[in-house]
Amino acid sequence: MKIAVIGTGYVGLVTGVSLSEIGHDVVCIDVNKEKVAKMQKGISPIYEPGLSELMTKNIAAQRLSFTSDHRKGLQQADVIYIAVGTPENADGSAELSFVVQAAENIVDCIEKDVIVVTKSTVPVGTNDMIKGIIQSQLTSDLKVEVVSNPEFLKEGSAIHDSFHGDRIVIGADSEHAFNVIEKINQPFNVPIFKTDIKSAEMIKYASNAFLATKISFINEISNICELLGANIENVSTGMGLDQRIGSQFLKAGIGYGGSCFPKDTKALIQIAGNVAYEFELLKGVVNVNKKQQGLIIRKLNDCLPNLTGKKIAVLGLAFKPNTDDLRESASILVTDELIKQGAEVVAYDPIAMDNAKNVLNSSVRYADSIAEAIENSDAALILTDWDEIKNVELSVFNKMKTPLVIDGRNCFLVKDMETHGIEYRSIGRPVAAKQIEVTPI
Repeated sequence: MKIAVIGTGYVGLVTGVSLSEIGHDVVCIDVNKEKVAKMQKGISPIYEPGLSELMTKNIAAQRLSFTSDHRKGLQQADVIYIAVGTPENADGSAELSFVVQAAENIVDCIEKDVIVVTKSTVPVGTNDMIKGIIQSQLTSDLKVEVVSNPEFLKEGSAIHDSFHGDRIVIGADSEHAFNVIEKINQPFNVPIFKTDIKSAEMIKYASNAFLATKISFINEISNICELLGANIENVSTGMGLDQRIGSQFLKAGIGYGGSCFPKDTKALIQIAGNVAYEFELLKGVVNVNKKQQGLIIRKLNDCLPNLTGKKIAVLGLAFKPNTDDLRESASILVTDELIKQGAEVVAYDPIAMDNAKNVLNSSVRYADSIAEAIENSDAALILTDWDEIKNVELSVFNKMKTPLVIDGRNCFLVKDMETHGIEYRSIGRPVAAKQIEVTPI
């Protein structure tokens, strides 16, 4: 089937590449000509494990192509996916101008009946808006159907998720549209759930809001654990054994980030507000997460009240491992606050440093390794639980002036840090103090 994908951001590119991998003829459209030129060579603009390899494979097989020409990409498509960005407005609502532009481009360029599939995360009612724009501007008798098909990919494992997902949600108002989109997705061999369009739109927001709620909940529990002397890892493991609760998203840390949870929680609060409903629970989730991101600074200040002139190593900048995405990452807030307090900040991340240079304060310096970042530092802050960080030899921390590690992701065992003489503070667990040798009298 001939498929066009409008937008080659995170969702659009992964969607297009995955659809080509299961045999469809896919053209991805983006207005950025320089970006398109790179993608035509198999160069991915984002870091996602396995993505570049599948791009190269399917370009060579002539199932995947890229263009900046909307007419060329859309005129012969059987199905058109809208996968453009929906950034956050100042009030938390979703900015839909790119979606509107995509709908108008479809009207201008199509030459046959098509099904328009919305992959972008959009407020309830947006697909009706898209259909209205297209129908009001069509000057021919072409038939255009609109389908909601939200994505549930996790950054860092998006390719794997495409082929091993929990479900594919299809929201439509015609049996024909259901059947076509179901047939397109059947090769993924993932369970398909059919529903109405508005419910499909809400499923995306509700799913992300619930996962964000689990994260904020366990972080609040971790803070109480610290005050009571309990261990959050034991608590979360014991909770997760209950099948009604489950173990996923019960890992205490310094909060969630990325392109989805922060934006979608705020958007759902706004959606509720539009129908005069106060979503108090979700407002609490957002507030807890904002507070949690600053927790690592408060822990550092407990140890070093005055950071003026102190060298602080920041290990991990992406909002999570296996991505170069810094959107809503704790590293932004943390490095800004460190610099505000007069610290010298040296950062290291295995993948995200190029992006970081365009996002973080210009005063941040960058190192080529963990060892280089922490050498002669007064403290090391761990913000991302990369495997490289979790598997580092603990003796490397002896390169610090005085080994002090504030771990926002609970990467190490407390007892191991004590054995190596490292003062170690993590989230919701006992403090590891340096072992002091006492000479017998």
